[in-house]
Amino acid sequence: MQSKHTTHRRDILRGGAALAATTLLPSLLAAQTTSWPKQIKIVVPFPPGGSNDIFARLIAQKLGPGLGATIVVENKGGAGGTIGASQVARSNPDGATLLLTSSTFTGSAAVMNQLPYDAVKSFTPIAMLARGPMLIATGNGTPYNSLPDLISAAKKDPGKLAYGTAGVGSINHLATELLATSAKVEMTHVPYKGIAGAVTDMIGGRLDLAILSFPSAIGHVRGGKIRALAVTSKDASPFAKDLAPVAATVAGYEVDLWWGLFAPAGVAQAMTEQLNTLLKSIITDAVMTERFAREGAVPAPISSAEFATIVAADLERWRRIAKERGIKAE
Repeated sequence: MQSKHTTHRRDILRGGAALAATTLLPSLLAAQTTSWPKQIKIVVPFPPGGSNDIFARLIAQKLGPGLGATIVVENKGGAGGTIGASQVARSNPDGATLLLTSSTFTGSAAVMNQLPYDAVKSFTPIAMLARGPMLIATGNGTPYNSLPDLISAAKKDPGKLAYGTAGVGSINHLATELLATSAKVEMTHVPYKGIAGAVTDMIGGRLDLAILSFPSAIGHVRGGKIRALAVTSKDASPFAKDLAPVAATVAGYEVDLWWGLFAPAGVAQAMTEQLNTLLKSIITDAVMTERFAREGAVPAPISSAEFATIVAADLERWRRIAKERGIKAE
């Protein structure tokens, strides 16, 4: 004979199982009914060989089986990444065309006039893949052994310090102008066609400083050719633990490089959620984590909504800096 206690317990278990099934059903149905194209294209708006291209190809290999699709990578470089982005913005929001780009996406949108797309309204942010700081560096021949030294010198003699960038409107240009604004100093901008020229001149003593990506700086730092003074992230980097963040000297300063995946605006929410979930698993595996580390970056397994907030905030900040400092792309 069953006791009332046993019967009651079974009723509770049945009810709990039914509730769990009801709770899980929508997400399970979404995964089952999401129909992905058999071939998906990831557009990289930069030439082959860079970090965006490498990340795209690694992710394509891992993502294809999860979506039951063949994924190809197409490099569509030019105009600061806007040509490839424009192609994706014009594509159908059916999951067949995606964009893998970096924080250059918001920088370009902030300084370029008459783009054929809206950086916020024309895209659906799917997932941030990784993020990491840049390094503020100076030549070994300068007297600046710390960021406070450099800021003090800039305040003492406005306009004397010269900084190099990869060009007008580049991320390192915007990041340095943000530093100048935040620290209330004036420095002279020397734009180059690519950051390599700036690094060469800094090593040669012809430039005082530059804000550099991790891979473009770290070899020269370790080789004793330049000195790193700070990281641009809010907190210290696990890859440069001896460097304090800029915010320790200039309150509120924070700039991270990021890489992310976008779809055209209007893509189904179920597709966004499924892709975001799959990518969280992919970017945190050992292979991707190691590859991100070479860029001084770590995986960023956040929601699509969180990524969208970061993109919008980045764009607003760079537009403000571009307007305040009179920065327009050449």
